[in-house]
Amino acid sequence: MKMTASRWLLSAAFVLATQAAWAADKLPNIRILATGGTIAGSGATSTTTVGYTAATVGVQKLIDAVPEMKTVANVSGEQVFQIASENMSNEHWLKLAKRVNELLGQDDVDGVVITHGTDTLEETSYFLNLTVKSKKPVVLVGSMRPSTAISADGPINLYNAVILAGSPDARGRGVLVSLNDQISAAREVSKTNTSTMDTFRSPDLGMLGYMQGNKAYFYRSPSRRHTADAEFDVSKLDRLPQVDIVYGYANVNRVAVDAHLKAGVAGLVHAGVGNGSLANTVKPALVDARKQGVMVVRASRTGSGIVTRNGEANDDELDFVAADNLSPQKARILLMLALTKTRDSREVQRMFREY
Repeated sequence: MKMTASRWLLSAAFVLATQAAWAADKLPNIRILATGGTIAGSGATSTTTVGYTAATVGVQKLIDAVPEMKTVANVSGEQVFQIASENMSNEHWLKLAKRVNELLGQDDVDGVVITHGTDTLEETSYFLNLTVKSKKPVVLVGSMRPSTAISADGPINLYNAVILAGSPDARGRGVLVSLNDQISAAREVSKTNTSTMDTFRSPDLGMLGYMQGNKAYFYRSPSRRHTADAEFDVSKLDRLPQVDIVYGYANVNRVAVDAHLKAGVAGLVHAGVGNGSLANTVKPALVDARKQGVMVVRASRTGSGIVTRNGEANDDELDFVAADNLSPQKARILLMLALTKTRDSREVQRMFREY
């Protein structure tokens, strides 16, 4: 019996649909959580690369702008919040971490991509690095130019981030940051330039790898504890201890430290000069803070290098904590989480050695 043209077309359509469904089934399932930032920003003209408005484009428009993502993953999106990242708060972090953990606990989610403003991207990524309870990939991505710019970097960064989040090689490497065709570790990366595309660098240890030709290439892994191996649990927390940063500089005084003490902080990170040095004018204030039960961490404002315990200050005698090579802003995050577990400075110092 001969097949009619209509039956043949129906049969061919069925085969194509089956093949498409089979192909989609083979792709990783990636959830994009949008939080705002420049990657979702817009400018007055196509040449506006500064002075634009962040956080104006919704997650679905971001996805629709990069249809190529559908060839590398089954992508779905969710708008968690829509802010410029300088407005990121502890409450935002707790909400985001809980949602990421919820999603990664599902069998139908293979990885998560988070779009984020670059100003505090390094901080959010490190917070998640300590609070995500899964080895599935979590990738933070942003852009240095708004979506309306002639040479916007957001679309290619997002495309690469989706590939990275779906890569088996990314599993177990902690939270990752992907911009400018580079893969960086959340603990180590920092924004180092106000406006250039290659702003995200890891001064001490370098990047983890590259994105090239639709593939992730790794050359090393982070060695400190993270994600599924971390001891911190924020699932039942609705707030974090108040920890602030005080800055070291020539002719520094104790005014800032005293103000923070009056405000009732639980911890202070001192971003000292050099190897976390303490000026004679500020050291007594930090000693007073510790006597009042405030945890004190010595960090450095230099941007790289290890703050040596008992180096520029007798930490054993003062009962202070040395930040290792964490930046002041990341030391603040680890101290906040540490204070949800203990008020023992020796235990806090252990955490700074391990994370």
